[in-house]
Amino acid sequence: MENDDRIERLLALILLSQMKGSSQKEKVRILNLAGFSNVEIADIIETTSDKVAKSLYQAKQPNRKSYSR
Repeated sequence: MENDDRIERLLALILLSQMKGSSQKEKVRILNLAGFSNVEIADIIETTSDKVAKSLYQAKQPNRKSYSR
């Protein structure tokens, strides 16, 4: 099973290397779609699982316009 984890991590890193110039939010979204957990994503992109969760939450929110007075 450990070997499978290494292969998955390697494939994720290859994917991210192909996404040069993409935002961290986009990388989080793609890794989430690939089935990685928030903790796994955080480990891969070297951030916290809280930041991953926040990115995913924001991505699911409808675009809201900011109104200035």
